[in-house]
Amino acid sequence: MPEHVDTHAVSGTRPAGTSDERSAAAAVRQMFDEIAPRYDFLNHALSMNVDRLWWRRTARAFRHILARRDARVLDLCAGTGDMTVALRNLASRLATGDQGGHLSLYALDFSHPMLRYGLEKYSAKGIQPVEADALSLPFEDESMDLVVSAFGFRNLANYDAGLREIFRVLKPDGEMGILDFGDPGGLFGTLYGFYFRTVLPRIGTLISGVRGPYEYLPASVERFPAPEQMLNRIQDAGFKDAAWTPYTFGIAGLYRARK
Repeated sequence: MPEHVDTHAVSGTRPAGTSDERSAAAAVRQMFDEIAPRYDFLNHALSMNVDRLWWRRTARAFRHILARRDARVLDLCAGTGDMTVALRNLASRLATGDQGGHLSLYALDFSHPMLRYGLEKYSAKGIQPVEADALSLPFEDESMDLVVSAFGFRNLANYDAGLREIFRVLKPDGEMGILDFGDPGGLFGTLYGFYFRTVLPRIGTLISGVRGPYEYLPASVERFPAPEQMLNRIQDAGFKDAAWTPYTFGIAGLYRARK
């Protein structure tokens, strides 16, 4: 059984062997640098391609923004860019004439190898990769219409600081979405928990050849604030209309809010 974590008191992720924000961020960067070559394959295989549905559903939640030609959209902790590509694909489908599809789309991550392995997608889709830290965004105040993060926000060394940065770069009435794992309850939750905490780390380690990241994954989900607590943090950061929508029986879920 995982160690109980009081998520009310949690400030951010803390991989094994780390004790502060600096060491936590360094450990997370190293883990993602190491698994970058097999990241896409493992994501799809371990989720049985359900992750693709989650990205597309998240993109559809913001179709009213993606339909705007002049929108500026940031995908935070973008990795190799599957969420970013889902945003671009929907924007292109919503395009009419020379409108839509041409919105400015940025994919930000602090792992250089992750961005490098996603470069072919970024180039093909007209996406601008940005190598930077999510806790110190290289964008001006009130410069983005939408900020999303898919399965990356949970890895920040300081959740509240991450929310403040998102709030800072959003325009008034701009929106944010955080897609991340949850903890489903009931019998399904028990079965899924066994897979997620026991089977998945072994498969991930076997295929990637790297042990740490796939042991860290369930621990990071266990540490992440529960939906009610996360919604409180979002509201405390200044956002309005905060809501959480569970996906696939609560395995994952989307947090949404407006500046």
